[in-house]
Amino acid sequence: MTQPQAFVGADVFDGKRLLTGQAVVVANGQPEILPPTTLSGSISLVTLQGGTFLPGFVDLQVNGGGGVMFNDSPDITCLTTIARAHSRLGTRAFLPTLITDTPAQTTAAIAAVTAAVELGVPGIIGLHLEGPHLSTSRKGAHDAALIRRMDDTDCAELSAAARTLPNLLITVAPESVTAAQISTLRDAGAIVFLGHSDCDFETAAAAFDAGAQGTTHLFNAMSQLTSRAPGLVGATLNTGAASCGLIADGIHVHPATIRSALAAKAGPGAVFLVTDAMACAGSDINQFMLNGRKILRNGGKLTLEDGTLAGADLDMARALRVMINEVGEPTEQAFARATSIPASLLRSPQGAGEWPDNESGLIYLTPDFRVLTVAELT
Repeated sequence: MTQPQAFVGADVFDGKRLLTGQAVVVANGQPEILPPTTLSGSISLVTLQGGTFLPGFVDLQVNGGGGVMFNDSPDITCLTTIARAHSRLGTRAFLPTLITDTPAQTTAAIAAVTAAVELGVPGIIGLHLEGPHLSTSRKGAHDAALIRRMDDTDCAELSAAARTLPNLLITVAPESVTAAQISTLRDAGAIVFLGHSDCDFETAAAAFDAGAQGTTHLFNAMSQLTSRAPGLVGATLNTGAASCGLIADGIHVHPATIRSALAAKAGPGAVFLVTDAMACAGSDINQFMLNGRKILRNGGKLTLEDGTLAGADLDMARALRVMINEVGEPTEQAFARATSIPASLLRSPQGAGEWPDNESGLIYLTPDFRVLTVAELT
């Protein structure tokens, strides 16, 4: 049995509230929030110079990490590599994300994540399928040759996966699915989001009415909000219950635009942070391949060779720095967007986004937005 340790001098975010003047006591691997006045003399005291303790990040859009892409090799080895990379970046729960690919790769991804969940690979709590049922006109970095409409076989496979996996998030464009298919997937337990779509306001609104719950990476790869055509952006902001992911790297969306979205989505449908991380996350590689195309890493940005944005060179700590320092959001709310808010969208959050019962689920964010574990503080 190790000697209990108490950490003071840092703020504490418990998943809902930002607390000041509290101590984090770790005894037998279990972290507890206590007033410093209750600490006994037998506890080893560690004084920190600011920073915040909080639950590990929850990321619903992770395409790769540690030098590998999930699309390249949808298997346990690849998933374990990605999980380790994002764990070092502070993420404790995430959805591996398969970008538009062949039917065979989709089936393999479902099988790989099912196996990873059964084996208890740390951090993996489900699957995000971003495509292939999207719009070619808003494809972004997705391969247009692989984009297609959803058919009955696809819907049946995805419904079965939704019933099996703890969490299945599916990004679709309303142009490539029917309202009935959205309802079927929702009834099976899938979380249906809209994205990579050029649909008009009315079509998006109908998709939300059919059971879609939100929008993938708001503002990016979708019909925009204009004066007479609100598009998918306008439909998302206008639908109170619709949630939306946001890539807050200061590149994909301007801070002023983020502030407008936050003001519009102050109700139950909340904005949450995603990294849209690619193979370079947690690695020093400068390029990699996606569906046979080269992705270049330069200046905190990932692009195809033609300059098209291709995912993000982002981790959650950097997204928080942008939200707090550039957007100007209160710290407590920004932390929730990286933890408890995305966790609340999951069918089976498995404790993600809440104050953890084990120190492995706890992270410490330094004043300059670096992530450390409890073990690294002593």
